[in-house]
Amino acid sequence: MADYNENLHNNANPSTYENAHYLRHAKTEAEEKLWQSHRNRKLLNLKFRRQHPFGNYVLDFYCHEIKLCIEADGGIHNEKDIKEYDIERTKVLNENGITVLRFTNQEIIETIATVVNTIEAFVKNKKNEI
Repeated sequence: MADYNENLHNNANPSTYENAHYLRHAKTEAEEKLWQSHRNRKLLNLKFRRQHPFGNYVLDFYCHEIKLCIEADGGIHNEKDIKEYDIERTKVLNENGITVLRFTNQEIIETIATVVNTIEAFVKNKKNEI
């Protein structure tokens, strides 16, 4: 069980858990909309966790079963230094076997069905590879 938890959270430190707790209560409209489409195994019977601590990061949505992280990005992610941070963060997650899918908040709010279909197609393709 310790191995599972270590892999699940990648030795996240207490401050990362605190940040995740705060973010769960300060969700954006896009995060709430996406969460409603994923919670309670609604998406292909997969368990997603919201604001999941992993190492030094908090993942917006994470499915440990298929190591998938889904990020809902606001406008701040267009800034140069944030883009660079996101690239490095994605690299670290990829090195841990986690695939990252990113959607803008606007995409999620305006075209949630398309976003969900994109995620479902990715998951089905990934499951076929396994």
